[in-house]
Amino acid sequence: MTKSSFSAHPYLLGFEQLDRLVERSARNDAYPPYNIEQSGPNAYRITLAVAGFAEENLHITVEDNQLMVRGVQPSEAEDRVFLHRGIAARQFQRSFVLADGVEVLGAVTQNGLLHIDLDRTMPETVVQTIKINKGK
Repeated sequence: MTKSSFSAHPYLLGFEQLDRLVERSARNDAYPPYNIEQSGPNAYRITLAVAGFAEENLHITVEDNQLMVRGVQPSEAEDRVFLHRGIAARQFQRSFVLADGVEVLGAVTQNGLLHIDLDRTMPETVVQTIKINKGK
């Protein structure tokens, strides 16, 4: 099976970055689990299960249309002895690629869930007429 590429298609000019975005998003780990829902015609909500993380241990950034959510667990006291340890206490980093015009409205934690609300503004349609110059 051959790998399809957006940049190899003759009608898609300047979309080389799409290949990199698809590869980058495919490398995501399964932790923590998350949902993405459409909450309105141009609104979305990403919900991550972050039980055990305090708000100050969660960091959300947006850079180059990439939403990055990081969770950092503080170091635990060494005097604790676990007879059974079934609750994951690990750090995570989850990224989401945002389309142009998608903005993060805000984030809130509730009952061990981190909700991130997004909104997409629809760009105005621009029609540009190109003047044809006579050749020499």
